[in-house]
Amino acid sequence: MLGHGKVIGRLELSWDELFNHGDEPFDLSFPVIDDICPSLTLKVAFLHACGHDDGALFDPIIECEIARRTDAGHTRISKYMKSKSGVSHLNGAVNYFQWVVAQCPVGHPDCAAAITNLAWACLQGYIRKDLRDINTSLFRDALALRPQGHPDHPLSVFYLTEVLKWCYKYQVTTPGRAHIREAAQLYDKLLPLCPEGTYLRKIAVGANGVDYVIRKCNNLPTDTSNEGIHLRRIVLRLCPVGQQCRLSALDELSWALCGRFEESGSIVDIDESIQLRREIISLCPEGHHARDTYLNNLAYSLSCRFDHQGKPHDLDEAISLYEDALHLCRAGYKRRGATLDNLGGVLRDRFEERHDINDINKAISLHREALTLCPPRHPKCGTTLNNLALALTSRYDELDATKRATTLNNLALALTSRYDELDAKEDLNEAINLYREALQLEQPGHPCRHLTLSNLSGALCSRFTQTRNIEHVEEAIGLCTESLAALPALHPDKWCSYDWLWDAYLSRYRVQHNPADLSLAVESFRLASRQPTQGFPNRIQTALQWVDKAEDYQHESTLEAYHMCLDLFDHHVMTRSSIIARRNAATAFHSAQSLSVNAASCAIRRNNLQQAVELEERGRGQQWSLASRLRTPLDDLKSVSLPLAHKFSEISKRLSDAQGSTVSTDRAAADQAAIEYRILTIEWEAALAEIRNLHGFSRFLLPPSYEDLQAAACHGPVIILIASEYSCNAIIVPTSGVPHHVPFSFALANLEMLKEDFARVIRQAALMGPTDPRTELRVLLRRVWDEIMLPIVYVLQRDLKLQRHSRIWLCPTAAFTSIPLHAAHPSRTKADRSGREPCLEDIYICSYTPTLSALIRARQTMKVHATPSFVAIGQAEPGAGQGKPLNSVDSELELVRELVPVQVKFTQLSGEDATQAGALEALRRNTWVHLACHGKQDRDQPYYSHFAMRDRPLTLLDIMENDAPQAEFAFLSACHTAVGDEQTPDEVIHLAAGLQFSGFKSVIGTLWVVDDAVAKHVVEAFYENMFKDVEDGVIDCRKAASALNAATYAVKKKVPLEQRIVFIHIGV
Repeated sequence: MLGHGKVIGRLELSWDELFNHGDEPFDLSFPVIDDICPSLTLKVAFLHACGHDDGALFDPIIECEIARRTDAGHTRISKYMKSKSGVSHLNGAVNYFQWVVAQCPVGHPDCAAAITNLAWACLQGYIRKDLRDINTSLFRDALALRPQGHPDHPLSVFYLTEVLKWCYKYQVTTPGRAHIREAAQLYDKLLPLCPEGTYLRKIAVGANGVDYVIRKCNNLPTDTSNEGIHLRRIVLRLCPVGQQCRLSALDELSWALCGRFEESGSIVDIDESIQLRREIISLCPEGHHARDTYLNNLAYSLSCRFDHQGKPHDLDEAISLYEDALHLCRAGYKRRGATLDNLGGVLRDRFEERHDINDINKAISLHREALTLCPPRHPKCGTTLNNLALALTSRYDELDATKRATTLNNLALALTSRYDELDAKEDLNEAINLYREALQLEQPGHPCRHLTLSNLSGALCSRFTQTRNIEHVEEAIGLCTESLAALPALHPDKWCSYDWLWDAYLSRYRVQHNPADLSLAVESFRLASRQPTQGFPNRIQTALQWVDKAEDYQHESTLEAYHMCLDLFDHHVMTRSSIIARRNAATAFHSAQSLSVNAASCAIRRNNLQQAVELEERGRGQQWSLASRLRTPLDDLKSVSLPLAHKFSEISKRLSDAQGSTVSTDRAAADQAAIEYRILTIEWEAALAEIRNLHGFSRFLLPPSYEDLQAAACHGPVIILIASEYSCNAIIVPTSGVPHHVPFSFALANLEMLKEDFARVIRQAALMGPTDPRTELRVLLRRVWDEIMLPIVYVLQRDLKLQRHSRIWLCPTAAFTSIPLHAAHPSRTKADRSGREPCLEDIYICSYTPTLSALIRARQTMKVHATPSFVAIGQAEPGAGQGKPLNSVDSELELVRELVPVQVKFTQLSGEDATQAGALEALRRNTWVHLACHGKQDRDQPYYSHFAMRDRPLTLLDIMENDAPQAEFAFLSACHTAVGDEQTPDEVIHLAAGLQFSGFKSVIGTLWVVDDAVAKHVVEAFYENMFKDVEDGVIDCRKAASALNAATYAVKKKVPLEQRIVFIHIGV
């Protein structure tokens, strides 16, 4: 019989004994070999009568000779394996097996076994070096004859792994590495085919089997290619939890992913690297000999992600991990220098973010100490990390003097940062010297040289501002050019070189005034902002600088720069998986707070009013737009492609659920949530691309055009008030036709002063008696009339011919949002003494809207009219820490109940029932809501603004997540419900806007503190006008603006001025 390479026994059986078993299978056992009991299962079957037909049977004589020579070959190879020098036995075995192979062509049932026997014999000779070379094709041929599903397929896979391992052992070169990589891939296929307890499983695993392959693969150089990372994933699969090599496999894969991230900027890679390194830390408890190394590695990945995404918690965690690692690296410890350098780098990063001088001073001290630990050409200097995205190496025992260059570079960076903060010239001079020394160590081809070139360029530009020596700028330009030439087109660090290059060109332009230099600077801005593999925060920072410089020099690219900023902000904020995180991302750039108004101002100054409207809308409502795009009505899409509409709706729902409102304090859990959110975002964007490919949907969910936005003015003009540092203007969007421009004569500083004056006077008015004159308040309202609203009214009356008592909508920005524009009043007698001059509300009925898109959405959803239901929610005794008791709440609720038409279903929620959950449910179930309680606007984090309930606050986040498409009207009889925050004044993130976002089409809100003792007079007058002439219980929320207008007139003698004008109408 043909075997597979080892003699396990000799079988002697007569024909009678064989046939006595009939056609039932039977087992034959052999002596134990290698703790395994071999057995053979036989079954007798009658195949064909003897005859002489051609091809009917193989020649029985040949078949017997095949079996005889195969057995002889096994005998000879067995003797060869037992002898110390039995080459003759090897040659004899090979000859026997070669003869058998020649007699068993492809198609012969024993062909694969014959080839395997010959291959195995050759392998034994190769192992003992009696054969100088071996042909792996024999093993591959045998495997090809035993495909997946063949009972001997696993065995042939195993044999191929064996020959590949030995080829690697004897050829540890580049070709040899290919053998060990293939062996790993084969083991990945083999082990699932070998159940636990089988002989093949036993010989495949262990120190000389798969463990050997894992160890050797872990020692291969880091390969950041797709193939290299695929191999690392295979090796990790071969190392289940508990396997001794798993830690090294995790580490090698994490480094490969880090390397690919540095080359391509793929956030997926650095996220996975962080996950792997968190698992590594979990496998290295306190006292593990390499714990400090792995703490360093995780911190490095986190700092890379911070550089790319700008998430502050990544930077804070990296600093904490480096500090823990440094604690483990006592004086004299070989890795202390690297850890000092790493910690110094991230402290410098934090200084750049938060400008705490203690951080940069400590960073410089750490870098100096690190530098003393790696003098030039020191053979055992500590490994250092270049904190500008240079990769760490995990092999700390393979260090050389070039590591000193990185420490020099890091120390120079820290000195440059301190110079920028303190203007310390000695820091700058030392930094330049350190950079030059680093370049001497980093010759062309060094992986870090391009960074040092860029950094030195920046330092030279800083020196130029002192010396005005043009040679410094010329050198800086040359250094950046060399740096760019050393990098491939999509390398993330190209951004860094372009970012320094624009500075160098602008420096030269300031001296020589050559327009070509200004153009080159702008092109550098453009290329840096567009570098697709660089993280959004760095690109945004460059684009903001582009805006700033283009404005300074009045360059033609200014509008392009604004568009670039808004594009980058949209993409950057969309990467955040929570509402709070989005706002934090938007407010991280202080200079971007006025981006939309400045962009609109730029378009106005270039006489492009339509583009000004588009830019203002895009920037002003970014947070609302990102949230609302997941609730977009899909009626039009359903009529074209119902399956695609359902698909998009389902993904949008999952994405909305995933974004959440809170951020987990468990960093690993938060990372996983962010990854899942990003995967959903990719699915959502793919579905969006499908929709945009449909005819008529090419602009689906793109920023709206002026023609789209003009729909907001279908029932009356919308006035956008723009407060920019460059100019203050109003743009009137009419029902049809082009927009109208109203320039103002005052500057932003004057408007800010007016805003502060209002805040002061309102505070003073709260301390006055009801009958005390509000003289100063009237003076301020007169200024609002004369300087702001009167020029607008002129245009409305003269150019638009807008009739008296028509409706208008105000859309204020920045400082305008804190000024009661609707209450503008001349407070004086007409020139002809015929009576008092009319105020704004005498002429028009005013409403507000956070954005034009919000007003459009509210009108679109008015198409569906639900059966009206009214709920009055009041909380006179809020929970602990939410405010003092309100004495008039209960009487206000009773007053509302009496005024609501009897045909309308009315419910009341107060006292113990007015909880956070109870109020949310009431908002969800009812179409009309009156809410009387404490309101608190959180100016630092507006999403935490809230209404005070019995148990806990009802926050703006709660309201936003409470989808209520059937809702129509809400009266917010609470303080500060329509006031935005300081950091994003253009976003109008307040409670009234949140209710409108959740579904309410018409909302009454408040600009400041409400006196509940007198507010009930306004409430009573409002509802009396609101429900006047109601028939059949049909109530219309579109009457709210005129009802409020009438109410403020009705209570003139009962309510002080500041309490009459505190209420504003928002929406339809």
